[in-house]
Amino acid sequence: MEEIELYLDEARDTMSKTLTHVGQELTKIRAGKANPSMLDGVMVSYYGANTPLNQVASTTSPDARTLFVKPWEKSMIQEIEKAIMNANLGLNPQNDGQQVIINIPMLTEERRKQLVKQVNQECEQGKVSIRSIRKETNEALKKIKGASEDDVKNAETEVQKLTDDYSARIDALQKKKEAEIMTV
Repeated sequence: MEEIELYLDEARDTMSKTLTHVGQELTKIRAGKANPSMLDGVMVSYYGANTPLNQVASTTSPDARTLFVKPWEKSMIQEIEKAIMNANLGLNPQNDGQQVIINIPMLTEERRKQLVKQVNQECEQGKVSIRSIRKETNEALKKIKGASEDDVKNAETEVQKLTDDYSARIDALQKKKEAEIMTV
């Protein structure tokens, strides 16, 4: 039935968006290497308005231990420094008058374990979302008027396959990120 396909497509699409979101959240968790995406959540006060850092400056990583944040307006250097400090990323920005320089400290074993816990929490939230999508889709499938029991059962089986597939993808992201964090 066409209606069943619509629900399956919607479930697939929503699960895909959840996977993308988990991936984006994991890139924000630093793994000891300097990565411009570490600063994605930083908001800078730009003429009184909270603005994402990437809209007022460019961020580059010349090596594994350093980030350069070059503002498009030199007057923004202090605001950028303050925003990075207030973002609670454990980073200590400095400026040379032209740009903000951030040296990324080595991760301690304790900090690595904290980051792995954070990765596990993010991934678990993603899996909970996937299971929630499964539940909502199955409930919607049961309410379809005129659908045979077999069609509904087959659709529920398909939804379960999607759930298993996307959960496995989240597990793969989790393993990869954990390995990245634990590598010294």
